[in-house]
Formats: sequence, C-alpha cells, structure tokens
Amino acid sequence: MKKSSVRMIAMAAIMGAVAFVLQYFSFGIPFFSPFANFDFSALPEIIGGFILGPIGAIEIILIKLGLILAFKGTSSMFTGEVQNFLLSVAYVLPAILYYRKNRSKKGAAIGLLIGTLTSIVVAIFTNLYLIYPAYIRLYGMSWDGIIKICNAVNPFIHDKTTFVLWSVIPFNTVSRVVTSIITFFLYKRISQPIKRFIQ
Repeated sequence: MKKSSVRMIAMAAIMGAVAFVLQYFSFGIPFFSPFANFDFSALPEIIGGFILGPIGAIEIILIKLGLILAFKGTSSMFTGEVQNFLLSVAYVLPAILYYRKNRSKKGAAIGLLIGTLTSIVVAIFTNLYLIYPAYIRLYGMSWDGIIKICNAVNPFIHDKTTFVLWSVIPFNTVSRVVTSIITFFLYKRISQPIKRFIQ
C-alpha cells in the first residue's frame, strides 16, 4: 500500500474521531421539536470529503458512528444512527461530487447548496416513511403520540404535514446552512495542512 493511501486512511480516521468528539457538544433546538439536536460533526465529514473524496467521506461517517456506538451505545434502537448515516451521506456526497468537477469557490458554494437541498429532501422522506415508523414500531408508540410530544414545544405542529413544515424542513435547513457557511470560510485554511500531511 502506498504511503499516501495509508495517510489518507489515517486522516479519515482522525476526521471521524473529531466528528465523534463534536457529537458531545450537541444542543437541542426545542422549538423545532424535542427530537431536534444540532452539532458540528458534519464539518469534518464535509471538509474531509472535499479533500479525501466520496469514499473518504463515507469512511469518516462510518468511523464516527462506530465510535458513537462503541462509547455511547444507542438510545433509539439504532434508528438515530441510521438516520444520521443517511442524512450525512445525502449532504456530503452531492456536495463532494459537484466540487470535484468544479474546483472553485463557486463550485464549492453550489456543491454545498446541492448537498443541503438533497439532505432536506431525504430528511422529509426518511422521517415520514422510514425512521419514525421504525421508531414507532420498536417503542410501541403512534404518530399521534409523536405529534403530541412535538406539539408540546411547537404549537404549530398538529399533524404529519405541519411536522414536516415546522420541524423537519427548518431544522435541517438551519443545520446544513450553518455547516455549509462555516465550511465555505474554513475549508482553504484547514485543507492546506491536511493535504501536505497526505502527500
């Protein structure tokens, strides 16, 4: 194995570990819903992905989730971890693939926008048709129960449609836009030393 390949794997491991640590600094945004928690773990995923490529990004995500399960376990019967993986991939892969064909500030901005929009769309479908249905079945709950819990902190939520409009869309928009803005301004500074290490 080439030295550069070994260093790329090592960097993916480091970035995954950083993403794992950043998960500990999550904080709730209760107005969106009591289930909405924001953290900055997507920063190493997207920045690392821009440098290491799509496979490197997936490695970072998997390492992060592996560390979470190893050190924290799961509090959602793995539904939260599955959702984390799906939304992370939906965000970083479109952004990375676009940026790799358009390596400029404009290309990075457009890639981040595409990743943000893709992640929001995927979040809508996974929340409605995959993650929450699985969570409801595993915990013996119902959609009415989920809506009631959300309504207690956000009175605008009273059915699935308003749950999407007032929780899923705004929360994912805010979290991805914040991550994208930070990435856009930090990427060049962070990428140079990382690239030197890999080379």
